[in-house]
Amino acid sequence: MIKKRLLLGIAAIFILALIPVGQIAYEAAFHKSSGSDRSVTAEDHTEGELATFAGGCFWCMEKPFDELEGVLDVYVGYTGGSEAYPSYEDVASGQTDHVEAVQIRYDPSLVTYETILSVFWRQIDPTDDGGQFVDRGYQYSTAVFYHDEHQKAAAEESIAALDEENRFDSPIVTPVRSADVFYLAEDYHQKFYQENPVRYRMYRSSSGRDDFLDEVWGEERYDIPESQSVGEYEGLYGVTYTDEELKEMLTPIEYEVTQEDGTEPAYRNQYWDHYEDGIYVDRVSGEPLFSSRDQYDSKTGWPSFTQPIDPHFLTEEEDNTLFYTRTEIRSLYGDSHLGHVFEDGPEPTGLRYCMNSAAMTFIPLDEMEEKGYGDYMDEVTS
Repeated sequence: MIKKRLLLGIAAIFILALIPVGQIAYEAAFHKSSGSDRSVTAEDHTEGELATFAGGCFWCMEKPFDELEGVLDVYVGYTGGSEAYPSYEDVASGQTDHVEAVQIRYDPSLVTYETILSVFWRQIDPTDDGGQFVDRGYQYSTAVFYHDEHQKAAAEESIAALDEENRFDSPIVTPVRSADVFYLAEDYHQKFYQENPVRYRMYRSSSGRDDFLDEVWGEERYDIPESQSVGEYEGLYGVTYTDEELKEMLTPIEYEVTQEDGTEPAYRNQYWDHYEDGIYVDRVSGEPLFSSRDQYDSKTGWPSFTQPIDPHFLTEEEDNTLFYTRTEIRSLYGDSHLGHVFEDGPEPTGLRYCMNSAAMTFIPLDEMEEKGYGDYMDEVTS
């Protein structure tokens, strides 16, 4: 009897030891796929904005974002490689250039990209370039895939902040890369933590991920910082004007530009050659938009900037009103048409935010504190 119990105990230990081997063994035994069904296209995300991250095993990356208020949907899949419609077996075995990743569709009026970044860093070991925890190989490495220059700047700033506070014992090696085609993983991988809760918990608990995150973050692991909540922004800059009220408070050209997506004449507008220190805010809502520090003479006759003062307050829309596609810039809370952004600007961003003076109000540096923009003074003077 003792011998039998001993053998059973050894067998149990052996089975548990196999769990951390990862997903490959399980998938080989229970599933065989012919490849990703399709890539994610514009039709899949007509609402909200996208954020894409690689953080090792995508089973472990889905749940934290699903639970975040303002997130509309989360998909798991493959990205970063050249192979079209890869299968799980090909990616997991390292036969492609893809990494396992998650793509998040979110409402920027409810959650900021910076908050989503904060959640991402609390799920991974960004100092490991050989995989994540028990899962080894490039296919399990980390990355931030940015969808626009705002996201790129936010990611780079967040890495610098983490390095400065010495959060990790080693340098951060997570790359910031331009977003590529995102291939949806097979259906049985989507919402794995919901569809297979027991197997998910067994895999996660044995992977070493939670032990590492608890050690690095402690109580801060679930305390997502944000300089100012979306709710507070909404209270400051949310507008409820009727159309009649807007017509009374705005001049005809201001109404045409902000409400009817018009364009003011070049060289015959208020700020095209204005270079006083201060910031430009939305004419309707007061949202902070651009700093004089980032303004330059683009030789176009409209006020131009290399970057926004805070990307949270801008939204981008595809504009096909001319014979080619442009990227329209609107304010988030005022929903004012501001202008367009082009990829022909100077360093450091290479962008030209070509704005309409009629959509903005200038706040001089010496009035910023009094008018509630004191937090942005460093953006003008630094």
